[in-house]
Amino acid sequence: MELLENIELVFRLVVQYGVLLMECIGVAVLMVTTAKSIWQYVHRDPHIRLTLAQGIALALEFKLGGEVLRTVIVREESELIILGAIILLRGALTFLIHWEIKNEETSIHEAHE
Repeated sequence: MELLENIELVFRLVVQYGVLLMECIGVAVLMVTTAKSIWQYVHRDPHIRLTLAQGIALALEFKLGGEVLRTVIVREESELIILGAIILLRGALTFLIHWEIKNEETSIHEAHE
């Protein structure tokens, strides 16, 4: 029985560090995107909205991945409900941002024709 408890503890730690890693990557992507967007703004780059939307979408994907991974170690129903709501909100944001990216790409493409 002690072996199973140790295996569960190691599994829990691996998942928690995986969640932390994905969250940190999401934050790093967002910060790099922000810096890049500020640079583009200073240099009056017309594609700043597209760059910013793509970076936010990628950061949200990492954050969403972290939330999905977190579901593996959830033990209580209330935690699962909260986690489900977070996943739905982040999923909706990701959908809206991808829609914005598609519209921005279309307008850039039409401007070049």
